[in-house]
Amino acid sequence: MRKSHIVMLCAAAAVVGTLAFVGISKKSDGKAAGGKGRGKGGNTVFSVKTQVVKKETLHGYVIANGEIESQNSVNVFPDVSGKIMETNVMLGSSVKRGDIIAYVDPNAPGQYYKKSPVYAPISGSIISTPLKNGITVSTNTVVAIVGDISNLQVSADIPERYVAVLKQGLKAEVSVEAYPDLLFNATVTRVSPVVDTSSRTKEVILHFDQRDERVNAGMFGKIKLYTVDYEGEVVMPADALVSLNDEYYAYVVKEGGESVERRKVKTGESVDGQIQILDGVNEGEKVVIQGQTSLNDGSKIRDITEGTVKKEQAEAGKEKKSENPERKERSGDRSGKGEGTNSERSGERK
Repeated sequence: MRKSHIVMLCAAAAVVGTLAFVGISKKSDGKAAGGKGRGKGGNTVFSVKTQVVKKETLHGYVIANGEIESQNSVNVFPDVSGKIMETNVMLGSSVKRGDIIAYVDPNAPGQYYKKSPVYAPISGSIISTPLKNGITVSTNTVVAIVGDISNLQVSADIPERYVAVLKQGLKAEVSVEAYPDLLFNATVTRVSPVVDTSSRTKEVILHFDQRDERVNAGMFGKIKLYTVDYEGEVVMPADALVSLNDEYYAYVVKEGGESVERRKVKTGESVDGQIQILDGVNEGEKVVIQGQTSLNDGSKIRDITEGTVKKEQAEAGKEKKSENPERKERSGDRSGKGEGTNSERSGERK
């Protein structure tokens, strides 16, 4: 009997312990579930930066390299074969059409001829080092090159994929290594009618809009050629968009500025990190441009954009100032009442 009672007591204790453990587990699960529900309820406020979108024009462009050269340059050849016996110019010398550049001695053993002058075919400057005296030349030898360095141009090769947008009148900015912080404006004046079969490029010629003595023939130029303008649509930073299932979304600040709405957008052209929004965001609306990766539809936000923070601080300061006069009036009333009471009391004492 005693053994059966002991066994029954042990079994009862085991059942009670099991029930207690199950109850504790359910309570802990309930607390955990409740905590998760509060987090999902949107009590978290995310700090973000915003921007008001507006319609802007994006300027498409092509980057290319080019050689700066004179618009008009001519190779100078002698009329006869012989030796250079006299040179009248040097590199950089200015000449006029018809000036004598050099003399060639056509004499040979047993023969005597008058020295032959070499004339400048155009006005300009000597842009290549002329041949030295004593050098033997023929009628196919270039004695010098005369160029008009007062009017310079840039020749550049543009890849074949941009051929459709090439035309006369396109604007460009040219920079040179000697003046990296300066940009020289130029305009396309000629476009080659053919594509080079070896390089798959098309040559374009650009003339500088203004003459600048700092730009010299022979310099290497970096060209930013503007091709197409994309206009008529609102623009926002491309990295402010969120990609989800091959679709793009933007977070738009709701009225009141305390929460956001996630909207699906249709994008257009993109230039230098700015992208067109064809549908989904309207001009004048405020979108999140930093901190958007932590947001969900309906998330609460605090706008920490510099201008917004200053505005909030200014409004807070105005509220404090408006409260101060009321406090002063109340304190004045209290002091007035106190004085009247004291005088009345003193009168009664008298």
